[in-house]
Amino acid sequence: MNADDDVTQHYTRGNLEEQILSALRATGVDPEHFSTTDLRGADELHIGGVEAAEDLARGAGITGGMRVLDVGCGLGGPARLFAERFSATVVGVDLTPEFIEVARSLTERTSLMDRVTFLCGRALELPFEAAEFDVATMLHVGMNIADKAAVFAQVARVLKPGGVFAIYDVMQLGTGDPDFPLPWTTDPRSSFVVSPLAYSDALEAAGFEVESERNRRTFGVEFLERAAVRAAGAGPAALGLPLVLGSNAGPRMANLLAAFRAGLLAPVEIFARRSATAPA
Repeated sequence: MNADDDVTQHYTRGNLEEQILSALRATGVDPEHFSTTDLRGADELHIGGVEAAEDLARGAGITGGMRVLDVGCGLGGPARLFAERFSATVVGVDLTPEFIEVARSLTERTSLMDRVTFLCGRALELPFEAAEFDVATMLHVGMNIADKAAVFAQVARVLKPGGVFAIYDVMQLGTGDPDFPLPWTTDPRSSFVVSPLAYSDALEAAGFEVESERNRRTFGVEFLERAAVRAAGAGPAALGLPLVLGSNAGPRMANLLAAFRAGLLAPVEIFARRSATAPA
């Protein structure tokens, strides 16, 4: 099994759409027509949920009329948010077929198909022409990708000169290893967490100029602590991140919280701009 297969297998549930729609129905929401707020963060597969995605959009300068690429889009929560709240036209790409199927279904049910498109594909082989996008985003994706330099080179190719690449990933801050499983893997051999400096070096090699970096460890700790309290009082089919992570969501989230508290890992934002001289 290759790395792509490992990632796809890790995230595939087989009945994820059915579970999400059932959870919506249980809360009294029409599963055929609902708003993005009805999903309550179940479609935001990253620390901080909607708040973190909004922060990233504002930092990237996403506005109306922009064409945005979301690399590793998951269930499409950030892509729908960029379209609905920031008036962008968004394309999401993800490796996991089930994620793309569910992203399309949820987007149709929230009446955003005219502004958001989803494609199944590899971040290492983005299926776009050069200089198609104004902004690219990547939220909690790099932990599953060993060759970040290759991904960043692909993003540089499809961004317009001067375009912004906004990254929000879990990164390595301290020495030592976290306990597994974690939300993105059950096996340390499939975890590719590196330092912010390694991200910056790879971005610069791809033709980006790093403009800012923000460590969001405290934000991440507080988010996971609140999520743990909510999960303790909710049923197994309740809307939220545990619904997507599956039956061992509790240990995964607990291990991540412990790593944040210990200063080993943290969610970090990096904003970089494509140089006008970057290779096409």
